[in-house]
Formats: sequence, structure tokens, C-alpha cells
Amino acid sequence: MLPKDASVVNPYIWIIACLPFLPGVLMLTWHLEVRTYTRNGILTLDPATIFSTGYFLIWGGLVFTYCSTVVLARFDTRRLVQSGVVRPFHWAWSFLGGIPYVIGRIVVTHKVAPRRGLWPLVVIFSAWGLYYVAGTIKSLAFMRAAFDQLGYPA
Repeated sequence: MLPKDASVVNPYIWIIACLPFLPGVLMLTWHLEVRTYTRNGILTLDPATIFSTGYFLIWGGLVFTYCSTVVLARFDTRRLVQSGVVRPFHWAWSFLGGIPYVIGRIVVTHKVAPRRGLWPLVVIFSAWGLYYVAGTIKSLAFMRAAFDQLGYPA
């Protein structure tokens, strides 16, 4: 057990928990423009409308989030060892993503420091929730625009 004054929360876990807000915000700022063209007498969607700058910014944000999570998880594990956690959750679990790492880390730290350090879990679920909700909204808007361009009634 860790002493009451020993903290199990550090800047690394907070950054890991907050990183998913980046692709979520990028997803909200992405504006889709759907165009069609006729190919061999058939009206089709122009795939270049999807692959815009915003699309590549979102992918870049996702890659940055993933790579940063792995690096920060390594630093977070070192900091936990320095704080006195004998067997912290291994940083390599972060290769599966930020959520599995944060959940595993909270489970391990909850055993040595009960009721401390639970807020990063709430933050990371909120961040990924924002991303999924924004993605659903953008997907529905894209499908509606695509159907309108192809002449299907809404």
C-alpha cells in the first residue's frame, strides 16, 4: 500500500487521457463536400471529396495520439515505480490503445492506493466518446449528402 500522501496521478497519465480530444475536435471541424460525376453513363460519387485536408488531419491526429500514448505510457510506468508502486501495469499494453492501458493502470493503482487516481478513466472515456459521437454525426451528414447528390429521396 502506498502512503496517503503519495500520488498515483502524474502529468503523463493526464496527457494520455486528454490526447483523444485531438481527433475528436478535428472530426468536429471536418467539413465534407460531396460531389458527383458521370462515368460510363453512371452517376457516381467523386472519391476525392472524402480525401480532403481535414481527412488527413484526422488520420494524422489519430496516429499522433497512438504514438504519443505508447511513449507517455513508458514514462508513466517509470514515474509509478519512482512513486513506490512495486508492480505497475506494464506500458506495453498501450500498444492496444489508451483505454486498455488506462483501465489496467487504474486497476493496479487502485489495489495499492484505493480510491485515488480514477479521474483519468473518466476523461479518456469522455474523449473517445466525443470522437465516436462526432464520427457518427459526420457519417450521417455524409450519407445524407451522398444520397441527395445521387438523387435518392431523404
